[in-house]
Amino acid sequence: MGAKVAICENGTGEHSVRQIQAAIDGEGWREWALLKIIRPNRGFSGGNNAVLAEAMSLPEPPRFFLLLNADTILRPGALSSLLAAAEQHPEAGVISPRLEWPDGTPQQSCFRDRAPIYEFFSAARTGPLSRLSLRSEGTLPVSDLPIEVDWTSFACALIRREVFEHIGLLDEGFFLYFDDPDFCRRARDIGWKVLHWPQARVVHLRGRSNPVKSLSAQRKRPPRYWYESRARYYAKYHGRTGLWAANLFWWLGRLISLGRELMGNKKPHTCQREWLDIWANWWNPVKPLRTGSEAA
Repeated sequence: MGAKVAICENGTGEHSVRQIQAAIDGEGWREWALLKIIRPNRGFSGGNNAVLAEAMSLPEPPRFFLLLNADTILRPGALSSLLAAAEQHPEAGVISPRLEWPDGTPQQSCFRDRAPIYEFFSAARTGPLSRLSLRSEGTLPVSDLPIEVDWTSFACALIRREVFEHIGLLDEGFFLYFDDPDFCRRARDIGWKVLHWPQARVVHLRGRSNPVKSLSAQRKRPPRYWYESRARYYAKYHGRTGLWAANLFWWLGRLISLGRELMGNKKPHTCQREWLDIWANWWNPVKPLRTGSEAA
């Protein structure tokens, strides 16, 4: 197939560097695998961009790039299936596989664009409102057929070289999270489509590469970078007033869920200090984010 693999060691320490390089040398992978070391941790976008920028500067850059999280495992034939989809659908600039658990259970990984009203339904989380919010909440049901979506998880995504040539690399203002809806939206804005291709399957050990999902599941306080990325996304596409509206929608929804909790009709679901943390960078939401060591 002629594929090459670039592994970005993104500020996790010298032990990781030695371990990865030993595997490349010991297994005889030097002809097709290389290790890129960056300091400090530049997050998902910065880590990927460090590799993408070098590849895009080659005299003949690759036709396709596969972004792949550290917590993923390609099922046999997954890459060939994604490349076949790209050949069949030249209008698709971003193509994603079905993400699933090790036992084959599918994960929801495709979404509609996130609008400020989403925050109301997310904070309220009550049955009747959730049924009314099917479009606002954004998550698309798992599909066994190829579908066009607004955005897809970049835990694994195949992207054409031309997309990077047209819109640039990932926005490093997003340290972690919201980088994938941002990139897909930028691609769609100039005419590219985002295609979900469930015939290709990739195991996603969700939550292994960062603590946000596990902390949220335990209702603990997520890292500040999650809220900073959220603020950046809303401000980038809805303006600063759109971010403020999203936060006020969240507060309104929270009043509903809090009332139900006080009456004993609902278990709490919001995270610690979420009511305050959503206002991170409320005045200057598109400023550059901090490095990983500062943001944690």
